[in-house]
Amino acid sequence: MPNSGDIEAVDPSQRSDSQVKVYAVPPREGAAPAEIVDGFLEAMTSDDLQFATARKYLTKEASHKWDPGARTTVLADGPTRRANPANDRDAPQVSSTFELSGTEVAVVDKQHAYQPDKGTYRNSIHLVHQNGGWRIDDLPAGLLLSLSDFQRNYHSVNKYYFASVPSGTSGGSGASGSPGGSSGRNWLVADPVYLRQGIDPETRMDPLTQTVASLLDGPTNWLRPVANSRFPAGTALKKGVRALTLDDRNGLKVPLNEKASGVGQGQCRQMAAQLLFTLRDVTSMRVEQVELERTDGSQLCVLSADQSQEYAPDHTSGSPAGEYFVDAKGRLVRMQAIGGDSSGKADPEPVEGPLGTGAKPLSTVAVARDERRAAGVSKDSSTLSTSSIVSGDETAEQLYTSHAKQEKNRLSAPSWDGCGDLWVADRNPANPQLLRFPGGSGEPQSVPVLGLDGAHIAGLRMSSDGVRIALLLTKDGHTTLKVGRVGRVVRQGSADSPTVSVVDELRPAAPQMADVTAVSWAGRSRLVVVGKEAGGVQQVRYMQADGSVSGVNPLPGANRITAVAASDDDRLPLMALSDEDGIVRLPPRANWKTVVEEGKSPVYPG
Repeated sequence: MPNSGDIEAVDPSQRSDSQVKVYAVPPREGAAPAEIVDGFLEAMTSDDLQFATARKYLTKEASHKWDPGARTTVLADGPTRRANPANDRDAPQVSSTFELSGTEVAVVDKQHAYQPDKGTYRNSIHLVHQNGGWRIDDLPAGLLLSLSDFQRNYHSVNKYYFASVPSGTSGGSGASGSPGGSSGRNWLVADPVYLRQGIDPETRMDPLTQTVASLLDGPTNWLRPVANSRFPAGTALKKGVRALTLDDRNGLKVPLNEKASGVGQGQCRQMAAQLLFTLRDVTSMRVEQVELERTDGSQLCVLSADQSQEYAPDHTSGSPAGEYFVDAKGRLVRMQAIGGDSSGKADPEPVEGPLGTGAKPLSTVAVARDERRAAGVSKDSSTLSTSSIVSGDETAEQLYTSHAKQEKNRLSAPSWDGCGDLWVADRNPANPQLLRFPGGSGEPQSVPVLGLDGAHIAGLRMSSDGVRIALLLTKDGHTTLKVGRVGRVVRQGSADSPTVSVVDELRPAAPQMADVTAVSWAGRSRLVVVGKEAGGVQQVRYMQADGSVSGVNPLPGANRITAVAASDDDRLPLMALSDEDGIVRLPPRANWKTVVEEGKSPVYPG
């Protein structure tokens, strides 16, 4: 603590800047090749504008060609360099080559999208001796950072785009090849990217302005087939704008280029909604209003944070009213969902309707996001049924029966998306299928899953936006987690159903874990995952849907968890099934506590 000096007033609204800063050091005169390589690798981790100091380690030609924004390769412990004179193109007095190696964790592409990529990294860097000193003339593309430097310099931000669901279709996502249209479902989908925590060295933009510019660039390639932006193609910030600031009422004015000048009020309000939801993760204070401006400074439209709620990603249910599970009698029961330390003994009550009577005991359940209907799988995991849970007059509708011989190979736990469609996997080895029930009833549609590579679906969870699915996949005795994109493709020769759902572009969502036991969506692009690393013990961890580790602190462990449930509302407790303790809850900033000692299939709506 300081014991001298002047007293200085501090504005409590200011965000503290505790970020460690690295200042690059230029090459010293007469530096050896190894020192040049080390200095350049260190300079890449700095906040130097335009990477001016890092470029001093390069020849003029190499500096002109080098694009730091082309990609960012993330290594577990940074690159290791080793001299490799065998690859020198000329005599050692004028040429020097070093091998770079390490354990690759991920690649962040030019769109700022994070892509997990486990494996060994190998590349080389070449130097020449010219004008009395050593300089690099050939080097890997983009930036090369250790995981710690990456986490210091970058943070995850959710951009938001509209789900591309053509009018008149149920569930799923948009038609392939039709992004950019304005018809369809008016709710937003999260698209996570990694942006600079401070001033971006290349664009010189602060984090808020970087985020707006990235949103205007459009969805990442992975999400683009199932989501679109309401900003017209080519829309960008007005030329010369490098900083955006909130006014004293937490309002934000965003000047746009001429591409947006002609939009109507309805489209403009949707553009503003995209901005309001995107900026939630960036500013310390809530942005209360967004005003979009034409290039001449005139107003396009204004939208408040409250008005933007009609486009919310979790529009179907908001914060759930109930927490649900199957009790010892095989009944679907409900507890009131309460935030805070609501972890004591509960008084669950059976839901209305046949799923709450116990006449046909259940093994797993899923509650629709409007909390009016639910689906249940029979005790032997063979039959899927649905019914109302707010009326006792309705009989259960039997939707599907699996004919697998063994119980473990029958139906997975079901899941509802935000469009009101019901999903389940039939794990029958003779005919494994991912099934979708449009509207939660009627005949099922078999949904192809591309890229399984011999794996089988062991479990699934649909996102609230209906365009992403978390899949537990079993192969060679291990169960891993991948997130797939739910799209719709044209089916040739069928007038009754011209489009069909398909799941493709599977990507790892928990690459650090060798085995995953359970998963639940825990936000708009976040998952809570139960699993083990190779040779490790079971742990509960938040993961981003792109496969990166969430910034949330690690969760306390529990005893042998086999199922987990989370809400999009992070004020509500996690729920889980422990083989030793029964149904347990984990409220924010607390420890696991038992709710009931006998029960199974804990779920929130979805």
